Amino acid sequence: MKLPRFLLGDNTDFPDSIFVIHTEYPRFIIDLSTDDLQFWEDVNSTEEDDLKEETENLIKEASEFYDQEVERYTHED
Repeated sequence: MKLPRFLLGDNTDFPDSIFVIHTEYPRFIIDLSTDDLQFWEDVNSTEEDDLKEETENLIKEASEFYDQEVERYTHED
């Protein structure tokens, strides 16, 4: 099965959170309401430095993905 690159996540235990899940390496979940980021894989400090710029770009893409999805939902009504 091919997964989408980004997914929206919802959880009633966290009603103020907006979760976006990145399904490709480096896999992570970001809460856009707080900018908290949690990687799924263990990322060592060397890799973390190498991934810093890529991660910043992915966070921007996650935010753009969310905005695009919300726009689609609001135009469907």
